Order: sequence, then structure tokens, then C-alpha cells
Amino acid sequence: MSTNERDLIVGGQAVIEGVMMRTPNAYAIAVRKADGTIVNTAARLPKWSDKAPILKLPILRGGAVLLQSMGLGIKALNYSASEAFAEVEEVKAAEMEVALTPAVVEGEGDFAGLTGGVPGLFPLPTKKRSKDELKKGGTAAAASSIVFALIFNVLLFVAAPLLLTNALFIATGWATPAGLSSTSTARGTGVSPANQAQDAPATEQPWYTRTWNSARGYLHPVRPSVGFNLIDGLIRMSFFLIMIFSFSLIKDIRRVFEYHGAEHKTVFTWEKGLALTVDNARPQPRQHPRCGTSFLMVVMLVSIILFSVIKFDSLLFNFLVRIALIPVVAGLSYEIIRLSARKESGAFFKTITRPGVWLQNITTKEPDDSQLEVALEALKESLKLEPRPAEAELAPLS
Repeated sequence: MSTNERDLIVGGQAVIEGVMMRTPNAYAIAVRKADGTIVNTAARLPKWSDKAPILKLPILRGGAVLLQSMGLGIKALNYSASEAFAEVEEVKAAEMEVALTPAVVEGEGDFAGLTGGVPGLFPLPTKKRSKDELKKGGTAAAASSIVFALIFNVLLFVAAPLLLTNALFIATGWATPAGLSSTSTARGTGVSPANQAQDAPATEQPWYTRTWNSARGYLHPVRPSVGFNLIDGLIRMSFFLIMIFSFSLIKDIRRVFEYHGAEHKTVFTWEKGLALTVDNARPQPRQHPRCGTSFLMVVMLVSIILFSVIKFDSLLFNFLVRIALIPVVAGLSYEIIRLSARKESGAFFKTITRPGVWLQNITTKEPDDSQLEVALEALKESLKLEPRPAEAELAPLS
């Protein structure tokens, strides 16, 4: 293996009974079918940056990779489901079923598919699809899945933490709501929801009016501070950790986590310049600093800082700015992950990605040799499509 070849950044994503591996210019998916055979599909990746050179700039390139990765990750899941469930009896009532997909991303590598970046519910096909369908795109299905995932995660990881944090600061009196004087909160507990409707006695109001007035009191906007965004980030992280831990208890998802471990071991085998064999992959670590799990943890840390700088006295505006800044947060986090992957990167970058590495003790499980074999085949197939000076150099990998 040449030095230039070893410098290729590879990454991947665990899918249903298989692994998708990605090199800078190509990707391949290998899946273990019910009969024990391994099937695969591979294709070259379009280069968005060649058509739009601006996408090569730092931060912007992270957003571009993020969007491409989302589509690729969901296509990989659809392909793996089609192959893994090929023997399953067709469902007559519907052609689609909803399946849970966990955060198992790594990539660019640096995040190869974002199904893990947006954990949630994704529609997976129960009918077998042709390999050509994946290569041609399956654009409509991928687009609908991405839209669904984005809406689900915006509500869970942006709207819910913001509202809960705002309500907590109101209830505890930790901050004065924007637009209200400090004297209005002098009773010691901030703006008490019970005091929001003083135009009529509470006993004369219908229950739904009292409920709405009580809830409305917690929606008076609090201008975000560092402390506010720290609590907001902790709530967001808690939701994420609860989701990941819940996934780990599901038997079928544990299989995906095992393939996640196989993917990481395969990446380490490649980065160490070893031949791509099961014997070489088996002793490698399961935890990798470029894993999407680490990326998601960095995203949460970056968002705490960024949202403390850009803030408004409106709850709606604070929500909208969080949505608008998602590409910026993702781009900055992407650059941090890239820097942390360098051998010469300092202790700072290693430290901020450490929580994600710890979390991989949950999101990865020890794979068996058959799972390592699938991950290794996926990488080999992807490397075959990677441009290189001499095709003969691929020989040691086969």
C-alpha cells in the first residue's frame, strides 16, 4: 500500500446487517443476507465542490458534506433493508414500515451518513429493490426521509429544550423575562403563571382558559445567557443520551451497534496501513475520534457557545436563529472533528471529542468475525472505485 493511498480518509456507517464504507470519491455497501451470503453495491460520488468551488472553504464544506451525507446514509439504509429483508413475506397492507435507526455515523469520511446525526424514525422498505435503484438515486424516498428526520429532530433537539429551559428560568426566577420590569418579578419566583390572568378571578374562568394562561406564563421569553444555553445544551444532551441508551436495549439495534464496531475496526486497520483482513481488524479499538457520535457531541458544545453570542428577546426569534445557524454549527463542528483526527492536533481538540469517544462504549459493540468480513468487503469495494496512479497497488487489499 502506497503512502498516498494510506492518506485517504475513509469512514462509514453501520446499516441493517451490513456496513456502508466511504472513501473521498466513492462508497460501497455490503450486506449479509439471511442465507449467509454477502451482497454489495458501489458507486462513485459526485463532487459538489468541483461545480461550486466555494464549497471547498472551511465551514461551508462541512455543510455540503452534511447534506450529501444525509442522502447517502438514508439510501444505504434503504438498500440494506431491501437486501436483509428480502426473504420476509411482503406486507399486503402497505409497502413501507417504520423502523428505528440509531446514531451510528462516522465519516467523510467524516460523517458518512447522517441518519445517526438525526436519530429518529425512518421509513424502510419491506419489498426488495434492485441495485440500480440505489445508484439512480431513489431521490423522492430519500428526500421525504430527510424532511421527516429534520422535522422530528428540530422538535426534539431544538424546540423542546428551548421551551423547557425557558420555563425553568421563569419558574425559578433565575432571569427576568424580556419586556417585563424587575418589579413584576419581585415576588421571588419570576413571573408566576398564576398571576398572568388577573382580569378575572380564577374560579370564574373555564379550566382550559386557566390551563392556557398558566402555560402562557412560562412562554415569556428569557434572553439567553451562557447559563441559559448551558442548561439548554444539557437538556438536549440528556434527550440524546436517553435515546441512545434506549436504542441499545433493543436486540435488533444491538446488531447494528455490532456492525458499527466492525466499521470502526476496519477504519483503524486501514489507517494503520495493515492488510484488510479479519485477523488484522479483530484487535483494533471500537472507539474512533471521527465517529458521528463524537460529531454530535461537538455539535452540542458548539451550539452552547454560538447561541450565547447570537440571541434575541423573542422566544420565536431565538428558535428561528437556532434553525438558521444549524449549517454554521455543523460546519464549525466538522472542522473541529477534522482537526482532532490529525496526529499533530493538540490536547484541546482531543479533549472536546473525548465525550463522544466515551459514548461509543454504548453505540458500538464487539463484532464477530462474520461482521468484520462484511465491513472489510465494503471498504475494499469502495477502494476499487477510488482513483489511484497504479491499479496494481490494490492487489494487497484483495
